[in-house]
Amino acid sequence: MNQEDLSVSKAQTKKQVVIVAMTGHLLLDFAGPADVFNSANKIIELKEGAAGYEVLVVSPTINKRVTNSVGIEINCTRSVMEITTPIDTLLIAGSNNIQNLDDPDYAAFYTWLAAIDESTRRIGSICAGAFALAKAGLLNGKRATTHWNRSELLQKNYPLIQVDSNPFYINDGKIYTSGGVSSGIDLALALVEEDHGKEIAVQVARRLVFYLNRPGFQVQFGNLLPAYDHLNIAGKLRPWVTEHLHEPLDIMRLADHLNMSPRNFTRVFHKQTGIPPAKYMEKLRVEAARKYLEDTDISLEQIAEKCGLGGLVSMRRTFLRHLMVTPSDYRRAFRTSLAEVTLT
Repeated sequence: MNQEDLSVSKAQTKKQVVIVAMTGHLLLDFAGPADVFNSANKIIELKEGAAGYEVLVVSPTINKRVTNSVGIEINCTRSVMEITTPIDTLLIAGSNNIQNLDDPDYAAFYTWLAAIDESTRRIGSICAGAFALAKAGLLNGKRATTHWNRSELLQKNYPLIQVDSNPFYINDGKIYTSGGVSSGIDLALALVEEDHGKEIAVQVARRLVFYLNRPGFQVQFGNLLPAYDHLNIAGKLRPWVTEHLHEPLDIMRLADHLNMSPRNFTRVFHKQTGIPPAKYMEKLRVEAARKYLEDTDISLEQIAEKCGLGGLVSMRRTFLRHLMVTPSDYRRAFRTSLAEVTLT
């Protein structure tokens, strides 16, 4: 076999990775995974007889143009509906989630996606791309994740999905979903490892200065409590509670502050927030402690006291329950990058 025939043979055995760049995405939604697969190619090509990936970034619409969240227009060489060769891995990168689900320009794409060829080995999403998979019915009965700030909306609109906003990515059968933005890199690295083993995936991660298996969970990036408006009982209570976190705050005292009976306070609170007062208070204390860990150098003991979290053991247990990380590890990960400090 001559060199030209060998090149053709290797190209034919490459796995075709198709990344659909949705309107409203962040550049990293598709650029991150694309860089992972292309970096893998450079490493794989050094191995004799090995074949890597053919990476295609395509449009979901016939006009082949997509605009990202900062207004950059991307002209793709083709739309996904024009691909006739077998797709090994299909990734839906980002989305306006709700806005373009009913856009007539996307109708053909969702029809195509719902009827995707069963020979496609893997189908996945990055960030809010999960909404596209959900609309096509591909996530029904599946465990799935998306950006932590969109998980409740995904669950509300598609109740047949088992939404879990904690992991950076989830695999359920041939369906792969990933969380917010940079989680697409986590997912792509996992797919490379699945195809070519840990050694290749580690080399790709090192090239990109990224963890192969990033520590932590999405929950560490999100807010434990929503922003309640001033008419909500939690919204009314929060300013006063925030000033008294270092004090004992039981149901009796909370209800007394709002001139309500403990029984009525508990009933109204649960009805308006969906959680009991005790759970709200614990989350509020953790949120306050997070700010101290991010913005100050005061000791963990002082933070536990200021936020009413008891001693170090109690605060550690509470952080692990809500954020799946210890207070000291949280501080190392989220302490301001502008200060040079030594943390213990």
